[in-house]
This record gives sequence, C-alpha cells and structure tokens, in this order.
Amino acid sequence: MERMDKEREMVRELATKTAHKVIAPHASEIDATEEIPKVLIECMGKQGLLSIFLPDEYGGINGDLPSLCIVVEEIAKVSGSVALFILAQNIGTLPISIGGSDSQKEWLYRKISQENTLMAIALNEGEGELHLPFLKTFARKDSEGYLLNGKKCSVTNGGMAHVYTVFAQSFPKTEEASLSTFLIEGQTSGIQFGEREKRIGMKGVVTADLILKDCRIPGENLLGKEGEGERMVREILLRSRPPIGALAVGLAQGAIEYAIQYANGRIQFGKPISSFQAIQFMIADMATQAEAARVLVYQASEEIEAYGEHSERLSAIAKIFATDVAMKVTTDAVQILGGYGYMKDYPVERMMRDAKVTQLYGESNQSQRWLIARQLMRE
Repeated sequence: MERMDKEREMVRELATKTAHKVIAPHASEIDATEEIPKVLIECMGKQGLLSIFLPDEYGGINGDLPSLCIVVEEIAKVSGSVALFILAQNIGTLPISIGGSDSQKEWLYRKISQENTLMAIALNEGEGELHLPFLKTFARKDSEGYLLNGKKCSVTNGGMAHVYTVFAQSFPKTEEASLSTFLIEGQTSGIQFGEREKRIGMKGVVTADLILKDCRIPGENLLGKEGEGERMVREILLRSRPPIGALAVGLAQGAIEYAIQYANGRIQFGKPISSFQAIQFMIADMATQAEAARVLVYQASEEIEAYGEHSERLSAIAKIFATDVAMKVTTDAVQILGGYGYMKDYPVERMMRDAKVTQLYGESNQSQRWLIARQLMRE
C-alpha cells in the first residue's frame, strides 16, 4: 500500500505540474478556439497521461482507477476540456485491457504509448437512456470477417480518434441477437462521421456521430468472444463513473480557488469582500461540498479496484453527488464574482458551463438515481 501511495503521489505531482505549467496558459484559448492544440496532446502523450492504464512494459504508467481520478481532477482545476479529453482517452483503452488478446494488446498498446494513438468508445445511439438489448448497430459475420451497419451518436473524439471500440449486435448460431465488441480504425472504408456538435461547455473536446455503412473489418478485430459485449459495457460504465466525478471535483475546486483569489482582491466599502461573513459562509459551504464529493469519488474508485460488492451503487452515488456539487459550486463562484463572473474574461463562467456536462456525460444523473434505487429496493 505504501508503494502504491508513493506511485499515486508521483502521478499527482506530474498532473499538477502539467496542469499549471503546460495547460493553464492555454485554457481560455482552448475554450475560444474549440480545439486542444496538438502540441499539448503530444506533451501529454510523452508524459504518459494518455496511457495511464497501460502496463509499463508497453510504455504506460501502469496506473489504476484512483490514478486516473487524480490526473483528471488536477487537470480539471484549470481546463475541463483537457480533463475530459484525458478521461475519454484512458477509458477508451479499457476495452483492450478487459477483452483484448495478446496480439491486440501488442498492436495497440505500443501505438498508444509511442505514437499517441487516440481511442474512442462508440456505444450510445441517441434514443433515450442506454438500453443494450435494443441497440440497432449490427455486425454480420461472413467468410471475410464482419460487415457492420449502424449509427453511434455523440462519440467523444469522434472523427479525431484513430481507433474506435464499437458495440454492435451480432448473430451467433442461436440466431438471437447478442452484443459484441469490435475494433475499427478511423480510416476504414465504410466509416463516416457527422458534423462536429456544438455545445455550451467542454468546447475543446470533439463529439460527432459515427456512421457505419457496410463497414468491412477482419475477424481478428473482434474483442473477446461474440456475445461478451454487454459484460464489457457494464465494466466500462462502472469504471467511468469515478473519473467523471473526479472531473467534477476538479472543476469545483478550481472555481473555489479562483473565487477566493477574487474575494481577497475585490475591495468594497474599503475592505476586501472576503471579510464579509456572507462571502465567507458561501466559500465554506463550497469547500465542504467539494471535499465531501472528493471523498466519495476516491472511495468509489478504491471499492471498484477491490471488487467490492457495493461498488456499482457507490460509483453511481459518487457520480451523482460530485457532478451536482460541481454545478452548484461553480454557479456560486460566478455569484461571488458578481457581474464579472458572467464575463468570459474570467474563468468561472467557463467552469460553470463545463460542469453542466458532467451531469449528463456517460450516463445521466437521472439514470444513476434509478440504478441506486433499484439496487436498494432489491435488497
């Protein structure tokens, strides 16, 4: 445990240094131009932030889920867009870790760590909450491999990633549809991308639809076995919740720190507004909420790593609480800055816009509440 703590502390130091020295100077520019500069991506790749879960023998950090949460939280304090980019990339490597063969790992792990190959997961199809048995992307097996047809919506890094993990219904011998997982390179014939989506927050991250029209891939691009897709999806969703919570905590903490800085420097009635009890109580409540969210997020990530029996419920609780806190705390930060908080010259309005996405990203907070309630009622 002591060794693990030291390794995580090293990861935190790396992420904090990168956040403040490399990313923070570009944070407002990223939001304005809606693009993360390639030089930043290359820098993060060299530091291993795009390959946190990968084994060290392949050039990765060999990190665990708390390590990813640490990185995402530290980066989110200065840029929600870059934090989400890192989150999506590393969650995008999970399908290989879960179901990849030795040859698939050899192929992709080195490309990720050495060439900054970007990964993306294509799962949702845009018809309400995710319901796996009713996905309409299909994969038909024949003598040449698989032929895929369908449409995936709002794929993070869609059109930008180099390799996509696509979940599609396949038809084994029983002729009953079952979910399977496939690796598809972005330049494969038959793969198209919709127009980049315009959002109010996380503007530096690209999202676009992925469209498959008679997309031909070889049989070795199947991840795991046919029919194992549902198990893989549930594992990915489980492990994505704490990092989303960590992103929310980072946004909240960044907003708190800026609000304190502003309150100490803003003079009214001859003294800084930080001396007013109303402001002090607001900041105290913001800090309390953020710290409670942080504890929940890391407790959930540790529980998942330990394969705890309540990990699914706890991860959903952490995701809900942290993202709701981020929305409230960033809104309060805007309030502390008054009229200035609503202006793009100050970062808290960006943090507030970015925070809203966390309540929706992956699985909405409403679906998480349903998951929690269903488990409690069952018990």
